[in-house]
Amino acid sequence: MAEKKEFTKLAYSSVDDFLYGVSPFPVKTENGLEIGGGLVYPEVNFTLPGMAVTKDTMPEVLTIYKEIIDGVLQKALDLHQPGLVIEYETLPQMSEFPQFGIDIHKLLRDAMFEYEAKYGLKSAMRMTPNDLREINRPMILRGGEIVDNMFHMFRQSALDGADFLAIESTGGKEINDEAIMNADIRTAIFALGCMAPRDMAWLWQNISDIARETGAIPAGDSACGFGNTSMVLAEQGFIPKVFATLMRVATIPRALTALENGAVGPSKDCAYEGIFLKAITGTPIALEGKTAACAHFSPIGNIAAAVADLWSNESVQHIKLLSGFAPVVSTEQLIYDCRLMNVAAKQGHAKLLRDLLVDSDAYLDPQAYILKPDIAFEIAGEIVKTQNQFTRTLNAVRLTLDILRRGIDKKEITLDERESLWLERLSAQIEQVPEDEEEFIEEMKDEIDTDKCDLREYGI
Repeated sequence: MAEKKEFTKLAYSSVDDFLYGVSPFPVKTENGLEIGGGLVYPEVNFTLPGMAVTKDTMPEVLTIYKEIIDGVLQKALDLHQPGLVIEYETLPQMSEFPQFGIDIHKLLRDAMFEYEAKYGLKSAMRMTPNDLREINRPMILRGGEIVDNMFHMFRQSALDGADFLAIESTGGKEINDEAIMNADIRTAIFALGCMAPRDMAWLWQNISDIARETGAIPAGDSACGFGNTSMVLAEQGFIPKVFATLMRVATIPRALTALENGAVGPSKDCAYEGIFLKAITGTPIALEGKTAACAHFSPIGNIAAAVADLWSNESVQHIKLLSGFAPVVSTEQLIYDCRLMNVAAKQGHAKLLRDLLVDSDAYLDPQAYILKPDIAFEIAGEIVKTQNQFTRTLNAVRLTLDILRRGIDKKEITLDERESLWLERLSAQIEQVPEDEEEFIEEMKDEIDTDKCDLREYGI
């Protein structure tokens, strides 16, 4: 079992050193591709066009994935890209029937091995099984066929050459989904600060053990189903942006649990909480922004790149555009983004480009504002003052409310009337959360719908 780490101080002494492409603790793959060692690399993610994935369609599925990976690798070769990361994120059917996912992974990884052997193109594979545990209500977290299939897919993919093991885990999602729709930060803090860390600790101890046994790298998790769901709904006007801002911060201690239990990075692309994790742990991170508009819109398209070590397109379907298939188009876009960042760094302008990326977004949306490097440091510094994930979550949210008010007073950000009203409502909700975790748990036990959630699955 992985030795538990504690993070009690930031990994950086100065925010001036908090830059893209470099991390205090870079991660190197077996073939020598180093993430966080001085270059930003593209991370390309892709998926099928709309189609069923069954035993009968698997030959077609494999043909499509072969066409995708050959197109992506050839584009990287044509553009003289020195290295890249491929993320293979399984669809639900590929986790339900793990041999589907294993076969697709092997096809992709074998193509990557071939391009390296023939042309010297270094690449690394991030394997991300879909976390199907959320399909049950109440969720069954620590046993059964779904968990066995997930661990089997991790283990066999690692044996077949997967470099990084990652996941978008779903512990706590069964009550957090409703909390998001109701803009209920109190319940969200229970899901993210009390439930999810307990699941993450168990899950990442197991993933880290598999990685150690197989020689793979336990990379990281993502709160996509929590923070990104909130961001997308806020963009569509369904929930307040200030709520999505608090949700982003509330996901940080949960994500830190993976790094306390064996994960070493790079964090997942859709984990915008990675910015804070890098400040705390010094591990490299993947991020996504403007070049992920093929997957979802966001108000943080430039600032997300400010301290990225991998730059991702999130995911794109294999559909034909005027120039070519969408995964190949995304690959070209990512390569040019990374090329600019790397040349700026080589010429001594990394901090200048970082600050331009930050300033172009930071003052237009509260979700971008909290990603400013100095503010990320302030929030991260608050988190490491204690080792309790509930206290970390509560304190980080409280501090973020103060930071937003301060930003308004300094006229660095502006909220419309609706958002301003929600800022006060959310502040009132936070005042209802007790300081003591056990007291909070006892309160919430009376409010949880036991048809949706069995707290015993979390050890509560």
